[in-house]
Amino acid sequence: MNPLVLRSSIVAAVGGLIFGFDTAVISGAQRGIIAHFGITETRYGFVVATALIGTIIGAVIAGRPADRYGRKRVLVWIGFLFLAGSLLTAISPNLWLLMAFRLLGGVGVGMASVLSPIYTAEIAPPSKRGRLVGLVQLSVVIGILTAYLSNVVVLKLVPAIVSGDPTTVEWRYMLAAMAIPTLIFLALLPTICETPRWLIGQGRIAEGEAVAQRLTDDEEEAATMVAEVRAQIEQDRALNATKAPFFVRQNRKVILLAIAIAAFNQLSGINAVLYYAPEIFRLAGFDTTASFLQSAGIGLVNLVATVAAVSIIDRVGRRRLMLIGTVGYLVSLGTLTVLFFTVIKNNGAESTGSPGGASYLVLAALALFIASHAFGEGSVIWVFLSEIFPSRIRARGQSLGSLTHWTAAAIITWLFPGVVARIGPAAGFGFFFVCMVGLLFWVILVMPETKGVALEDMDEYLGLEEPKTAGASR
Repeated sequence: MNPLVLRSSIVAAVGGLIFGFDTAVISGAQRGIIAHFGITETRYGFVVATALIGTIIGAVIAGRPADRYGRKRVLVWIGFLFLAGSLLTAISPNLWLLMAFRLLGGVGVGMASVLSPIYTAEIAPPSKRGRLVGLVQLSVVIGILTAYLSNVVVLKLVPAIVSGDPTTVEWRYMLAAMAIPTLIFLALLPTICETPRWLIGQGRIAEGEAVAQRLTDDEEEAATMVAEVRAQIEQDRALNATKAPFFVRQNRKVILLAIAIAAFNQLSGINAVLYYAPEIFRLAGFDTTASFLQSAGIGLVNLVATVAAVSIIDRVGRRRLMLIGTVGYLVSLGTLTVLFFTVIKNNGAESTGSPGGASYLVLAALALFIASHAFGEGSVIWVFLSEIFPSRIRARGQSLGSLTHWTAAAIITWLFPGVVARIGPAAGFGFFFVCMVGLLFWVILVMPETKGVALEDMDEYLGLEEPKTAGASR
């Protein structure tokens, strides 16, 4: 594989690592934040959800700056948002500032969820695009695992270096730890290139051609890439694509596809599990230390399943991975619903630290759930969203997908701890199970296969009609 393509894809994917870290690191801070600020589980759910509200904002605003200022420059902005969010949340003196700074960091997460896949899709050859864009999701799960391990380290080290009650400050160390991968991200960004598609689209033809030559293995391949990009740009300009309407009939198919895959991703309950994994394990009968270690184990399962999916996504296709993952969702969520509803008796009090057979069945079911997500939805969503939209609306389409994803994540993350505290986790897992029945029908009946299709050919492949004249409806 071309070294610049690989390096640039890996660096862009580090943005995914950071938003994976941000997703999981808060799970270790739950008890400390609740105790420090004296809030309820429902209020804590909103504290967590403030970052997701930020991701909604980031997903909405990312597209136009990326089109105007370039993919690479906006990735730098995202890095600084990550850094500010991690450090400022760690030193927040009150709950309102904590939520405000989590919102700020969340903006960076939402923008990264749009820009990292777009950037990688635009520099990757079609035959390797699924694998390279899949690096974003791989980095997300590496970030999740790193966050869980970081929380375990903080849990062990802080009591040894802090006098008094460590729970009053250890959550601050957990949140501050995200600054480390962020600094690495910022240090590596100068080594990547801007995408040829954006450069040529800005009229910087010579620069775009030079970058295309660096991204390909020979002059013929570079010339083909440039010719395809220029032809697509000329077509878009002929259709007045710079002002191309988005919510119109001709875009309805891809809009509905994007909304569906993004909404189903969160209706699986994945973020509820990632944000509250230690608490779920405590409810299942594990003590605090064991809960954190089990969460790290779940993160490792996530990583292994994602590596497996990314390595074969361009061979077996997107739909097949989705089908396998969805069946796994149904088995695992059904098992968790039954276990919490009929076997595990817990009134919300602290665990006695004596897990039984049902506790280990919960562990196994959660491991299957995470593996199913990582192998299916988790590895496919960002690849699929980066592929299906025509180039003239790709950035806005990716923003729509991310907006749907993070809106659903915010709502579910806010409500889940309150539901668990009031009526138990069985209700939550049962709801997610029903939603995944809907996903199974969607994958079988609606979802198209997009593997190996060049981005410039996706319009034709999906059967989207071209307007006869500029401004005409499609």
